[in-house]
Formats: sequence, C-alpha cells, structure tokens
Amino acid sequence: MSEQQAETLEEQDELDGHDEHGQVVDRELDAEAELRRRVAIAQIRQWGDPVLRLRAHEVTSFDDDLARLVERMTDLMSDASGVGLAAPQVGILRRLFVFQTKDDEEPIAVVNPVIVEAGGEAEPDDEGCLSLQGVLVPVERPTTVTLEGQDVTGAALRLELAGLGARVVQHELDHLDGVLIIDRTDRESRRGALKALRPQPTLD
Repeated sequence: MSEQQAETLEEQDELDGHDEHGQVVDRELDAEAELRRRVAIAQIRQWGDPVLRLRAHEVTSFDDDLARLVERMTDLMSDASGVGLAAPQVGILRRLFVFQTKDDEEPIAVVNPVIVEAGGEAEPDDEGCLSLQGVLVPVERPTTVTLEGQDVTGAALRLELAGLGARVVQHELDHLDGVLIIDRTDRESRRGALKALRPQPTLD
C-alpha cells in the first residue's frame, strides 16, 4: 500500500465518522458497543502497570496456547475499538502483536516481529494507546517499513507497510520493548500526558 493510498484511506475514515490514532479508533459507538469497549479496556493493562515497561521474550512454541492468545487479543482489540494490541498489554511477555487497520481486512498476528527496513521521511502524527486512556500525543515515525516475523503457525511472514499500517506496527513493536508513546513525544506533550494520567484528588 502506497503512502498516497494510506492517506486516502485515512481521509475516507474521517468521512465515515472515525479516525485512527496509533492504537485507537475514534468513532461513535452505540450503547452495546460502548459497554463492550469498557469491558475490553478493563482487561488491558493500564499506565502504571510494571509489565508495560518490560521487554517481551521470543516465542518458541507455536501451539494451541499461542493460537488461543491470538484469538483473545484479536477480540479485545476489536471490542476496545483499537487497531493494534501487543501481548504485554494483556500481561503476557511474549513478542507478539495483532493489528487491523481496515474493517474490511482480516486481523494480522505477527510473532517475533523485526523491522528490517524503514524508509520515507519521518513524519509526526497524533497517537493514542489502549493502555494510556485519554492520552493523544504527537509521535514522529518513518512512513514505510518492512516487517519480518512469523505467523501463529510459525511460518515466515514479511509485510511491506506504508502510512497508517507502518505507524501501527512500529507502535506495537515499541510495546514489546517496554516503550510507550510518551517516551517518543516531545517534552511538553509528555508533561501534559503525565498530568492527564495522574490520579486526580477527589473532594468529599
């Protein structure tokens, strides 16, 4: 997918009433979908959980447990209105993530992912995260990447990605190394994000 195609898709998404930011899709939800989203978010590790700062381990067993984990993560990602989800976000320190940038395409699971090439001019764009609720910060990333890894069966996988897809997989790969979007943004945006994440005092 070319950068121009990616930008066209993003513009169409805005016309359809939703937009993507990193891991998060902004869209109008009906009451049932909003309830599913809240239930899903409750199962995703949030800011302050130490697992989000740990480096995930290589996957060596491609078994039924891995397949079930991928299925669970895919369901959570969908219910949470996300476009990506990494295993550490569900408390599992394995090098695995799932993503889906378009509704009419199947979700993709990538095991032991590695970016072997990044190109295009690095561009800033706002990113959100399912583990940092209410945070949206600018992050600069390359606009094209070549990603290699394995699928859920252990078969070799190679993806050429541009635009939103490239941004999403870089975001997810960061999660596997314990890196969050607030680590990649500018100082002012980081300060504002930390303020938003800080528990607010309640008055009796």
